[in-house]
Amino acid sequence: MTKSNKIKFADKAAKIISILFHPLFIPLYGMIIILSAPTLFGYLPASVKRILLTIVGINNLIIPMLFLPYFKYRGIIKSWQMESKEERVLPLVITNLFYLVSLYIFWKFHLPFFIKSFVLAAAVVSTLVTIINFWWKISVHSVGAGSMVALVIILSLSMHSPLILLLLGTILIAGLVLSARLWLNSHNQYEIWAGFFLGLFFTGMTLLFY
Repeated sequence: MTKSNKIKFADKAAKIISILFHPLFIPLYGMIIILSAPTLFGYLPASVKRILLTIVGINNLIIPMLFLPYFKYRGIIKSWQMESKEERVLPLVITNLFYLVSLYIFWKFHLPFFIKSFVLAAAVVSTLVTIINFWWKISVHSVGAGSMVALVIILSLSMHSPLILLLLGTILIAGLVLSARLWLNSHNQYEIWAGFFLGLFFTGMTLLFY
């Protein structure tokens, strides 16, 4: 494989990783982790799991994604990547709004408090990212990666379950995501690491103390 082919392969791999672990997917991935990990939450009725995944999937993935074609048509965003922080303002505000909607719905249900806390953590982190974005283009991909690592750590501690393989998997994925964003020159190292530790710290603290 020539150097040119290696670079093209790395570019494609980085783009695929960025798509697979786009920030919009993170709440759904997080809920899947909670409901499928070998803890007490894994024994919730299948009907309850479907309802929870449907709420998160619609509010925090499908609806925000449906806004993107309209934003592009109106020129609010120039590309699907939303390279500038100015382009990300309205999509982040809309996404944050639906995080709050999900939080309201979950808080009305009689659910394990850890699940409610995860939705609260997602809303808290989303609000912080939205505020920070007015001044600085922090990496939202990295925020999501940090949040997933924190989720598995606190889930393991709270449930007294050694989720070693799951933790190693999320750390590996986090490394791939951070590397992909750097490779694509979407962010500098400060934006990458700030995003990762913001997601790690605030998700961890919210899950731990709420």
